[in-house]
Amino acid sequence: MIRNIVMIGSGNVATQLGLTLVKKGFNIRQVYSRNLTNAEVLAQRLNAYSTCKFSEVQTNADLYIVAVSDAVLLSVIEQMPKVNGTVVHTAGSMSMDMLIKYNRHGVFYPFQTFTKEREVDFGVVPILLEANNQEVYADLQYFAKQISPIVMGSDSAQRQQIHLAAVFAGNFTNHMYAIAHEILKKNNISFDVLKPLIMETALKTETLIPIKAQTGPAVRGDKNVINKHLALLDDVELNMLYSKLSRRIAEFNNQHSSDKN
Repeated sequence: MIRNIVMIGSGNVATQLGLTLVKKGFNIRQVYSRNLTNAEVLAQRLNAYSTCKFSEVQTNADLYIVAVSDAVLLSVIEQMPKVNGTVVHTAGSMSMDMLIKYNRHGVFYPFQTFTKEREVDFGVVPILLEANNQEVYADLQYFAKQISPIVMGSDSAQRQQIHLAAVFAGNFTNHMYAIAHEILKKNNISFDVLKPLIMETALKTETLIPIKAQTGPAVRGDKNVINKHLALLDDVELNMLYSKLSRRIAEFNNQHSSDKN
């Protein structure tokens, strides 16, 4: 049974996951970060010890959660000491095999966007699991279900596809918000005017597949409005982006017209 945990990392995922685990009654023994100040800040919130040295990482915890950026994940794993517990990483696009040096290893991927400042309700967060054997999977599954009711198996290939889809649905969409914010800001208009539209667009996914929810000049083939918008965009890259996205929407809807029926 998993009760005692060491958190490797102090960023967005480590912070929100760590806070949730403490609320659920788990014991976060220690927080490691290469930046001691970051480790201390999170450790204080989790009532844990902190360290910036792998030589000081406790080796007898039940679970080690490696929640660091993809760019440093392999380096961190290579430097980690041998431990007695199960070791998992939280990366959506990285293989489980990176942890092969540990007898008990897997992936614990909370499928959500995280920031340190905004509390996440793990009760609605899908947790995707993979493990190197059935015993480890069963332990991780029992552990995960104490955090979220939405727990499912997903191998590395599936997670990569899910992560790719998430970049389009989340990261790229948020950048569109940033562009919209800049357009409004330049014209002394509050971003608040867009919030009801953003909320309604998101809520449509509860009852409609995206292609059925698509609206706007591109799907209508309204070239008059599209040309007016292009004339307003004096930024060459944004002009090209608007044109490409409009063309993509029109082509996509034509190719999948049967899906709308």
